[in-house]
Parts: sequence; structure tokens; C-alpha cells
Amino acid sequence: MRSIAAPATAAALGVASPCVDVCRMDAASGLCEGCLRTIEEIAEWSSAGEARRRAILEAVAMRRAARAA
Repeated sequence: MRSIAAPATAAALGVASPCVDVCRMDAASGLCEGCLRTIEEIAEWSSAGEARRRAILEAVAMRRAARAA
């Protein structure tokens, strides 16, 4: 019997999506109002590897910190 590999998922990659189901793009900043990702980051998330996902999360964390300051 042949084994079929499951598609990569956030759980399989160990990096959960920062999506909080508030999906509105802010025209001024170009960021999602919920997760603070760019549209490009959102679009690439599902195919991004673990390292890229972690880089996106780091960028999101920096954006959150800048907003809080």
C-alpha cells in the first residue's frame, strides 16, 4: 500500500497563523487591521515554510510594538 503525504498545515509546520478573523485591510498602512500582516504576507502564508512564517510573525510583533509605543 502506498503512503500519501498530507499537505503541509500550520500545525504540521509548528507555526500557527496570526489571523484573528478580523480581515480588513487598512488603506493607509497597507496592513490587515486584525493580524497586522501585509496582503503579500497573507497571500504567501499557506505556502510559506517554517522559517518564512517565523519571519512574518517577527515582523508582526515589531508592528504591534510600534503601535503600542
